[in-house]
Amino acid sequence: MLGATTNTNKITALYCRLSQEDMRLGESLSIENQKSMLMQYCKEHHFPNPLYFVDDGYSGTTYDRPGFQSMLDEIEAGNVAVVLSKDLSRLGRNSALTGLYTNFTFPQHGVRYIAINDNYDTADPNSVNNDFAGIKNWFNEFYARDTSRKIRAVQKAKGERGVPLTVNVPYGYVKDPEDSKHWIVDAEAAAVVKRIFQMAMEGRGPSQIATQLTKDEVLTPTAYKQMQGRKTPQSAPVNPYRWQDSTIVNILQRREYTGCTVNFKTYTNSIWDKKQRETPLEDQAIFYGTHEPIITVEVFDKVQQLRQQRHRRSKTGKTSLFSGLVYCGDCGEKMYYCTTNYFEKRQDFFECSVHHKHKADCKTHFIRAVVLEEMVWMHMQTVISYILRYEDHFRKRMQERMRLEGEEKITAWRQQLAKSEKRILELDRLFIKIYEDNAGGKLSDERFSMMSGNYEAEQKRLKADVQQLQQDIQVQERQNENLEKFIQKVHRYEDLTGLTPTALRDMVKAIYISAPDKSSGKRRQDIRISYDEIGFIPLNELMKEETA
Repeated sequence: MLGATTNTNKITALYCRLSQEDMRLGESLSIENQKSMLMQYCKEHHFPNPLYFVDDGYSGTTYDRPGFQSMLDEIEAGNVAVVLSKDLSRLGRNSALTGLYTNFTFPQHGVRYIAINDNYDTADPNSVNNDFAGIKNWFNEFYARDTSRKIRAVQKAKGERGVPLTVNVPYGYVKDPEDSKHWIVDAEAAAVVKRIFQMAMEGRGPSQIATQLTKDEVLTPTAYKQMQGRKTPQSAPVNPYRWQDSTIVNILQRREYTGCTVNFKTYTNSIWDKKQRETPLEDQAIFYGTHEPIITVEVFDKVQQLRQQRHRRSKTGKTSLFSGLVYCGDCGEKMYYCTTNYFEKRQDFFECSVHHKHKADCKTHFIRAVVLEEMVWMHMQTVISYILRYEDHFRKRMQERMRLEGEEKITAWRQQLAKSEKRILELDRLFIKIYEDNAGGKLSDERFSMMSGNYEAEQKRLKADVQQLQQDIQVQERQNENLEKFIQKVHRYEDLTGLTPTALRDMVKAIYISAPDKSSGKRRQDIRISYDEIGFIPLNELMKEETA
């Protein structure tokens, strides 16, 4: 090795790194061992002003490490003369980037780099050890790839057995003292989770829920866990009661609250690209009944459905019980909730969104909110009362009705499904044909590009249609099961004395408002209610049968 640098004012950077995988290899790679080795080398070779830069627990596949970035800042500021590391792998395990730093960045700033165990020193470019540095960097990268594959294989095996892969237990649960892989309910936090889902069932959005919890000074999940002495991935919040919309969204999306374990929710493209991407629901591994539920499956599914409906908030900030549920009976479009700060409650109304924007495209559709509330409650009250009195008859008639409708729908859907799947296969053959024609010179590159683009777009649309048709068929085939679920809901609300947000959102899927009829000299208006799970109920027909 060559001697020390002559500039005694600059730093000798002693860089240490240890990843979680390296910890398993023993004491020789420990941070303390690296520090001792580097300092000893520094003294023996009379390098001045030694300063440690440490990354403990960071992978070598990325250079986005606080210790390394701090050292890089000093290098770019011209404050570093020499960088020492135990070996090349401590600097990093990305062969391309490691070579970039040692061959370009460091020399550009006049920095000498030494990897002690690899006998690598940029001050001696003619050294044979320097010639082999590229090969060593490649082996270091290969080691990282191999380690990553092994870890992924172990995680995959665990995940497929139903072992929870998440390190951080969801807010509302704590680890079982007798079994760290089992979660038990944290009563205090679970009460908050239930409240959040309850507010969502009432039609309140994430920002409204967050505002209410902040106002009520409920500790945020991070603040609550830290108060109990538990570790959290986030640092302590400045305001322990300040809830964020994103926190509410994360809670509302966690299927684990229904008592199941969900693995493989996210994935990364490679060991270099650490960005977490969402795995499609059908590719996730879900294990039911692994711990005590906080939220029922029905409530969770209903909340997901409600969250897909974008509620239009008025400029006044006022919201309606029916926001997101009301549709025009003629054009089928949503109806806007209209109010001002000067309106009394009886003056608030819903208006067809199409008529609101283009009056000629739809008739005058509006209904006062108080009238709508009265009509919906009367209809729900009648439905609940009828089913409680004539449950067997209701079940029998609805099963017959759904069977007839279902058979027609399923037949039509299966025909469309077969046609779409046939066209997808045909497009595959057409694509191969134009590819061969292009390769053989029969089809120009421009024409090939246009045709292949059209085929790919059509195939993508058809595949989406096939997936939707398959889902529709599955839903339709479960109609009897859905009917029983609805009847159970009715029993839950048999003592209901007035319309509540929870009952409305739980039982009703959509409300359709017809245009007013003034032919009799009085304003008459009808509504049609599509109930959750079963759709429209022919209430008048059923009641006539019972009174006949």
